[in-house]
Amino acid sequence: MFEVKRLGLVPYHEAWDMQKQIVKSIDEGNASNQLLLLEHPHTVTMGRGSHMENLLLTKEQYAERGVELVEIDRGGDVTYHGPEQLVGYPLFYLGERGNDAHAYLRDVEEALIVALRNWGIEGDRKPPYTGVWVGDEKIAAIGVKFNRGRQRKGYITSHGFALNVNTDLRYFNLIVPCGIQQYGVTSMEKILGKRIDMAEVMNQVVRGFSQVFGWPAVEEGERRNEAG
Repeated sequence: MFEVKRLGLVPYHEAWDMQKQIVKSIDEGNASNQLLLLEHPHTVTMGRGSHMENLLLTKEQYAERGVELVEIDRGGDVTYHGPEQLVGYPLFYLGERGNDAHAYLRDVEEALIVALRNWGIEGDRKPPYTGVWVGDEKIAAIGVKFNRGRQRKGYITSHGFALNVNTDLRYFNLIVPCGIQQYGVTSMEKILGKRIDMAEVMNQVVRGFSQVFGWPAVEEGERRNEAG
Protein backbone atom coordinates (compact mmCIF):
# COMPACT_ATOMS: atom_id res chain seq x y z
CA MET A 1 0.00 0.00 0.00
CA PHE A 2 1.04 3.63 -0.50
CA GLU A 3 -0.62 6.80 0.75
CA VAL A 4 -1.18 9.63 -1.74
CA LYS A 5 -0.80 13.24 -0.62
CA ARG A 6 -1.87 16.00 -3.03
CA LEU A 7 -0.17 19.13 -1.73
CA GLY A 8 -0.65 21.87 -4.34
CA LEU A 9 2.06 24.52 -4.83
CA VAL A 10 4.88 23.98 -2.31
CA PRO A 11 8.22 25.85 -2.03
CA TYR A 12 11.10 23.54 -2.87
CA HIS A 13 12.86 23.58 0.51
CA GLU A 14 9.59 22.95 2.34
CA ALA A 15 8.93 19.84 0.25
CA TRP A 16 12.53 18.67 0.67
CA ASP A 17 12.28 18.95 4.47
CA MET A 18 8.97 17.08 4.35
CA GLN A 19 10.59 14.24 2.43
CA LYS A 20 13.39 13.89 4.97
CA GLN A 21 10.89 13.69 7.84
CA ILE A 22 8.77 11.08 6.09
CA VAL A 23 11.79 8.95 5.12
CA LYS A 24 12.81 8.96 8.79
CA SER A 25 9.29 7.92 9.83
CA ILE A 26 9.22 5.10 7.27
CA ASP A 27 12.60 3.89 8.53
CA GLU A 28 11.30 3.90 12.10
CA GLY A 29 8.19 1.99 11.08
CA ASN A 30 5.88 4.91 11.91
CA ALA A 31 4.73 5.69 8.36
CA SER A 32 3.70 3.76 5.28
CA ASN A 33 4.99 4.24 1.75
CA GLN A 34 3.88 7.61 0.42
CA LEU A 35 3.54 9.40 -2.91
CA LEU A 36 3.64 13.19 -2.66
CA LEU A 37 2.11 14.99 -5.66
CA LEU A 38 2.70 18.72 -5.94
CA GLU A 39 3.97 21.67 -7.95
CA HIS A 40 6.88 24.00 -7.21
CA PRO A 41 7.43 27.71 -7.82
CA HIS A 42 10.08 28.39 -10.49
CA THR A 43 13.16 26.46 -9.30
CA VAL A 44 16.33 25.11 -10.86
CA THR A 45 17.82 22.19 -8.95
CA MET A 46 21.34 20.81 -9.20
CA GLY A 47 21.78 17.13 -8.38
CA ARG A 48 24.98 15.43 -7.25
CA GLY A 49 26.02 14.86 -10.87
CA SER A 50 25.57 18.48 -11.93
CA HIS A 51 28.01 20.38 -14.11
CA MET A 52 28.13 24.14 -13.65
CA GLU A 53 28.31 24.72 -17.40
CA ASN A 54 24.72 23.48 -17.64
CA LEU A 55 23.62 26.61 -15.77
CA LEU A 56 23.37 29.27 -18.45
CA LEU A 57 22.88 32.21 -16.05
CA THR A 58 24.38 33.43 -12.79
CA LYS A 59 22.54 32.96 -9.51
CA GLU A 60 21.71 36.67 -9.57
CA GLN A 61 20.29 36.44 -13.10
CA TYR A 62 18.10 33.50 -12.10
CA ALA A 63 16.87 35.49 -9.11
CA GLU A 64 16.01 38.44 -11.38
CA ARG A 65 13.75 36.08 -13.34
CA GLY A 66 12.10 34.77 -10.18
CA VAL A 67 13.90 31.42 -10.31
CA GLU A 68 15.42 29.90 -7.16
CA LEU A 69 18.66 27.94 -7.53
CA VAL A 70 19.00 24.93 -5.18
CA GLU A 71 21.77 22.33 -4.73
CA ILE A 72 20.24 19.02 -3.65
CA ASP A 73 21.20 15.45 -2.78
CA ARG A 74 19.48 13.49 -5.55
CA GLY A 75 21.32 11.90 -8.43
CA GLY A 76 21.39 13.53 -11.84
CA ASP A 77 22.23 16.90 -13.31
CA VAL A 78 20.44 20.23 -13.61
CA THR A 79 16.68 20.38 -14.08
CA TYR A 80 13.80 22.86 -13.86
CA HIS A 81 10.64 22.78 -11.74
CA GLY A 82 7.75 25.17 -12.04
CA PRO A 83 3.99 25.72 -11.97
CA GLU A 84 1.83 23.37 -14.07
CA GLN A 85 4.51 20.68 -13.89
CA LEU A 86 3.48 17.65 -11.84
CA VAL A 87 6.23 16.73 -9.41
CA GLY A 88 5.99 13.38 -7.69
CA TYR A 89 8.04 12.20 -4.72
CA PRO A 90 7.61 8.44 -4.12
CA LEU A 91 8.89 7.71 -0.61
CA PHE A 92 9.00 3.94 -0.88
CA TYR A 93 10.72 1.25 1.18
CA LEU A 94 12.42 -1.08 -1.30
CA GLY A 95 13.55 -3.74 1.17
CA GLU A 96 10.71 -6.01 0.10
CA ARG A 97 11.42 -5.39 -3.59
CA GLY A 98 15.01 -6.61 -3.60
CA ASN A 99 16.59 -3.16 -3.09
CA ASP A 100 17.08 -3.00 -6.85
CA ALA A 101 17.78 0.64 -7.69
CA HIS A 102 17.88 0.03 -11.45
CA ALA A 103 14.54 -1.79 -11.41
CA TYR A 104 13.00 1.02 -9.33
CA LEU A 105 13.96 3.65 -11.92
CA ARG A 106 12.47 1.53 -14.71
CA ASP A 107 9.29 1.08 -12.64
CA VAL A 108 8.90 4.84 -12.16
CA GLU A 109 9.33 5.34 -15.90
CA GLU A 110 6.76 2.62 -16.60
CA ALA A 111 4.21 4.15 -14.20
CA LEU A 112 4.43 7.45 -16.10
CA ILE A 113 4.28 5.69 -19.47
CA VAL A 114 1.10 3.92 -18.31
CA ALA A 115 -0.40 7.24 -17.15
CA LEU A 116 0.34 9.03 -20.44
CA ARG A 117 -1.47 6.37 -22.46
CA ASN A 118 -4.74 7.71 -21.07
CA TRP A 119 -4.28 10.69 -23.41
CA GLY A 120 -2.97 8.63 -26.31
CA ILE A 121 0.59 9.82 -25.66
CA GLU A 122 3.13 7.07 -26.32
CA GLY A 123 5.93 7.66 -23.85
CA ASP A 124 9.12 5.66 -24.21
CA ARG A 125 12.64 5.24 -22.85
CA LYS A 126 15.81 6.49 -24.49
CA PRO A 127 18.81 4.55 -23.11
CA PRO A 128 21.22 5.44 -21.65
CA TYR A 129 19.17 8.37 -20.35
CA THR A 130 16.74 8.11 -17.45
CA GLY A 131 13.28 9.60 -17.91
CA VAL A 132 10.30 9.37 -20.24
CA TRP A 133 10.48 10.56 -23.82
CA VAL A 134 8.10 11.23 -26.68
CA GLY A 135 10.18 10.89 -29.80
CA ASP A 136 13.37 12.88 -29.24
CA GLU A 137 11.89 15.16 -26.59
CA LYS A 138 11.79 14.48 -22.86
CA ILE A 139 8.41 14.82 -21.19
CA ALA A 140 9.39 13.59 -17.71
CA ALA A 141 12.68 13.88 -15.83
CA ILE A 142 13.59 11.49 -13.03
CA GLY A 143 16.16 12.01 -10.27
CA VAL A 144 16.23 9.87 -7.14
CA LYS A 145 18.06 9.42 -3.86
CA PHE A 146 18.29 5.95 -2.33
CA ASN A 147 18.44 6.50 1.44
CA ARG A 148 19.91 3.64 3.46
CA GLY A 149 17.64 2.76 6.35
CA ARG A 150 19.14 2.94 9.83
CA GLN A 151 16.58 0.68 11.46
CA ARG A 152 15.22 -1.17 8.42
CA LYS A 153 17.54 -3.01 6.05
CA GLY A 154 17.18 -1.62 2.57
CA TYR A 155 16.64 1.57 0.63
CA ILE A 156 13.98 4.20 1.18
CA THR A 157 13.56 6.37 -1.90
CA SER A 158 13.20 10.14 -2.05
CA HIS A 159 13.01 12.80 -4.74
CA GLY A 160 11.37 11.44 -7.89
CA PHE A 161 9.92 12.71 -11.16
CA ALA A 162 8.82 15.91 -12.88
CA LEU A 163 6.16 15.48 -15.59
CA ASN A 164 5.60 18.44 -17.92
CA VAL A 165 1.84 18.93 -18.08
CA ASN A 166 1.10 22.57 -18.96
CA THR A 167 4.64 23.68 -18.14
CA ASP A 168 6.04 26.91 -19.59
CA LEU A 169 8.84 25.27 -21.57
CA ARG A 170 10.67 28.58 -22.11
CA TYR A 171 12.19 28.19 -18.67
CA PHE A 172 14.16 25.18 -19.90
CA ASN A 173 16.08 27.62 -22.14
CA LEU A 174 17.77 28.91 -18.99
CA ILE A 175 19.62 25.60 -18.47
CA VAL A 176 20.94 22.58 -20.35
CA PRO A 177 18.27 20.15 -19.07
CA CYS A 178 19.91 17.13 -17.42
CA GLY A 179 23.06 18.06 -19.34
CA ILE A 180 21.53 16.81 -22.61
CA GLN A 181 22.17 19.26 -25.44
CA GLN A 182 21.12 17.22 -28.46
CA TYR A 183 17.48 16.63 -27.48
CA GLY A 184 14.67 18.94 -26.41
CA VAL A 185 11.82 18.90 -23.92
CA THR A 186 8.07 18.74 -24.44
CA SER A 187 4.84 18.80 -22.45
CA MET A 188 1.42 17.19 -22.60
CA GLU A 189 -0.05 20.56 -23.57
CA LYS A 190 2.42 20.97 -26.43
CA ILE A 191 1.73 17.48 -27.78
CA LEU A 192 -2.06 17.66 -27.54
CA GLY A 193 -2.49 21.35 -28.36
CA LYS A 194 -4.67 22.07 -25.33
CA ARG A 195 -4.42 22.55 -21.60
CA ILE A 196 -4.63 19.37 -19.54
CA ASP A 197 -6.51 18.99 -16.27
CA MET A 198 -3.88 18.53 -13.54
CA ALA A 199 -6.26 16.67 -11.23
CA GLU A 200 -6.86 14.02 -13.88
CA VAL A 201 -3.11 13.71 -14.52
CA MET A 202 -2.63 13.04 -10.81
CA ASN A 203 -5.38 10.42 -10.91
CA GLN A 204 -3.74 8.60 -13.81
CA VAL A 205 -0.27 8.80 -12.26
CA VAL A 206 -1.60 7.24 -9.06
CA ARG A 207 -3.25 4.52 -11.14
CA GLY A 208 0.01 3.93 -13.01
CA PHE A 209 2.04 3.59 -9.81
CA SER A 210 -0.54 1.24 -8.29
CA GLN A 211 -0.52 -0.92 -11.42
CA VAL A 212 3.26 -1.09 -11.84
CA PHE A 213 4.20 -1.52 -8.16
CA GLY A 214 1.24 -3.78 -7.40
CA TRP A 215 0.22 -1.76 -4.35
CA PRO A 216 -3.21 -0.26 -3.61
CA ALA A 217 -3.27 3.53 -3.33
CA VAL A 218 -4.95 5.20 -0.36
CA GLU A 219 -5.73 8.92 -0.49
CA GLU A 220 -4.58 10.98 2.50
CA GLY A 221 -7.25 10.95 5.18
CA GLU A 222 -9.00 7.79 4.02
CA ARG A 223 -7.37 5.58 6.66
CA ARG A 224 -8.16 8.08 9.42
CA ASN A 225 -11.74 8.30 8.25
CA GLU A 226 -12.07 4.52 8.24
CA ALA A 227 -10.60 4.35 11.74
CA GLY A 228 -13.03 7.00 12.95
